[in-house]
Amino acid sequence: MFKHILVPIDGSHTSLLAVDKAAGLAKTFGSKLTALYVIDPYPFTGVGAEFALGQSQYLSAAKAEAGAALGAAGERMRQAGVAGETRVVESHAIWRGILDAAEQDGADLLVIGSHGRRGLEMLVMGSVTRSVLAHSKITTLVVRE
Repeated sequence: MFKHILVPIDGSHTSLLAVDKAAGLAKTFGSKLTALYVIDPYPFTGVGAEFALGQSQYLSAAKAEAGAALGAAGERMRQAGVAGETRVVESHAIWRGILDAAEQDGADLLVIGSHGRRGLEMLVMGSVTRSVLAHSKITTLVVRE
């Protein structure tokens, strides 16, 4: 039914639940599975030498966080008996990076976790999942706690 499942993760408990769900689906359908971590390469703006140092430190920390999150996702895929892949991409908008990766990889299912934020918290923090749902052209499954 699904040939390639893409599961974007951010290292949160909810995103790891999405990995579990995606791994189960991949095992059932014999699908290829890819866990994806998107890094925003320019999360803030600044000028001067101090900015360059801050940017370098940020990217190092972001790549380390991506490695840890993808390591946890890879372990969950292995525990489920699925040989999945992991991937890191950079994008100025996380949701856009997810959808671009889905298109490039030929994914036909997105499995994404949602923290379930509502009201003022969602307005202040935004929602990657909401943006993915609004712009996705492929089937998207939202996993909640």
